[in-house]
Amino acid sequence: MRVIDLGIQPYEKVWRQMQAYTAQRDADSEDQLWLVEHPPVFTLGKNGKREHVLAAGDIPVLESDRGGQVTYHGPGQLVVYVLLDIARMQLGVRELVNRLERSVIELLADYGISAEAKREAPGVYVAGCKIAALGLRVKKGRCFHGLALNIDMDLEPFSRINPCGYPSLQVTQLRSLVKPGAENVTLAAIKPKLVSKLQRRIP
Repeated sequence: MRVIDLGIQPYEKVWRQMQAYTAQRDADSEDQLWLVEHPPVFTLGKNGKREHVLAAGDIPVLESDRGGQVTYHGPGQLVVYVLLDIARMQLGVRELVNRLERSVIELLADYGISAEAKREAPGVYVAGCKIAALGLRVKKGRCFHGLALNIDMDLEPFSRINPCGYPSLQVTQLRSLVKPGAENVTLAAIKPKLVSKLQRRIP
């Protein structure tokens, strides 16, 4: 897989680029991982309900074509978009979700953090609090969108929504779970570690 670090980019711009890349793919197109950080934005999944946006305030709300309900993206959160030909890989959506979740769980374990996945509510959780959200879109055997891992960010905007459609769901981040003063809890440090985990689990 080719890995592309986009830096900080607006959500809608990257979303449209994902759509365009997926639409023009052929049997020989390379699979890619896009790493990005977004300015503050709430996004609603394809079947997301506006009622789960409680008080957006000055943060824009965009309707997306991924799965899932509402989530928040902002500075200090690492977003990894997976642009894969899962038909060519002979990989089912449920198995892909599992591999994405396991990659994050393994990463957190490296920091001494015990995490788990929930089949009924995709994502990664630590002591019941969500630390990573997942949402995918599949068209003609090719997927895009991906996962968002909270690393070192302002979590307040999550209180303005029902995260992933679950009222009162608590959200956490890596910085809050490591020992005070721990080094390397930054996007720059986490990126290569998470990419390595993903590359080992995604053929």
